[in-house]
Amino acid sequence: MPTPTVPTVLDAEQVTDVCTHHGEGPVWDAAAGVLRFVDLVAGGLMTFDPATGAVRRRTLGPVVACLRPRRDGGLVVALERTVVLLDDPDDEAVAPRTVATLPLAAGARCNDGGCDSGGDLLLGTMAYDESPGAGSLYRVAPTGAARAVVTGATISNGFCFDPTGTFAYWTDTPTGRVERLRFAADGSVAAREPFVTVDPAAGHPDGLTVDAAGGVWVALWAGSAVHRYAPDGTLDVVVRVPARQVSCPAFGGPGLGDLYVTTSRQGLAAGEDPQAGALFRVTPGVRGLPVVPFAG
Repeated sequence: MPTPTVPTVLDAEQVTDVCTHHGEGPVWDAAAGVLRFVDLVAGGLMTFDPATGAVRRRTLGPVVACLRPRRDGGLVVALERTVVLLDDPDDEAVAPRTVATLPLAAGARCNDGGCDSGGDLLLGTMAYDESPGAGSLYRVAPTGAARAVVTGATISNGFCFDPTGTFAYWTDTPTGRVERLRFAADGSVAAREPFVTVDPAAGHPDGLTVDAAGGVWVALWAGSAVHRYAPDGTLDVVVRVPARQVSCPAFGGPGLGDLYVTTSRQGLAAGEDPQAGALFRVTPGVRGLPVVPFAG
């Protein structure tokens, strides 16, 4: 019988003050040399400059769900139920331009997402009250055309392709399962395959990212950790985070050698879990993949 792998344990350091209510969706903006992330249900587009430690906030509405760089500069940003383009995310005088409106039911909103190699945005949704089956995964084209490619989810979270572009990793958080999605030529989901199931005692899979070696880094909500799973599903790294509600990891910094981690204060009482809502960082010894931009 093979000897079980003992995961490497790393500790993340806090790099900002508590700056979000529900921090989510970190993305390295290589053109600007900054980390962008969101304060999801407070409508904040957040920017962290690692050179100075400064944090900036731009309020875009009641919800800012996720964002990605655009091929021609600026950002694409998912709001409550619309997708907008920001030509200059740092200039509040430049207003967002709506590119798509999702046909969401009342009480639903956008959530996490990411792009494929063709530049489409794959954008998850969920109900505010987390009603089972009320979430979907939408494909949003640069033209603004939007269609659901997964339905019947509850909290659609995390979306990132493996280094070869063969499949994407995605999770419906309440299932505790990270899946591999394979896509057909027309952009529909051709297959859903289980990758790993997280023991509920360790937390619940939330946002995720993939490194250059194919490892999958999964944030564990209520788990105070990020787990790295090797391509075969073996747990080989545990990053301990001094906040319980760990929401999403992303690689950034020079050479994409730093792993940034967002956390959340959602549902916590004043004074409870005092570091929750801050941004954390660890240097894990493996590099990330360049973020895939939106083609619109």
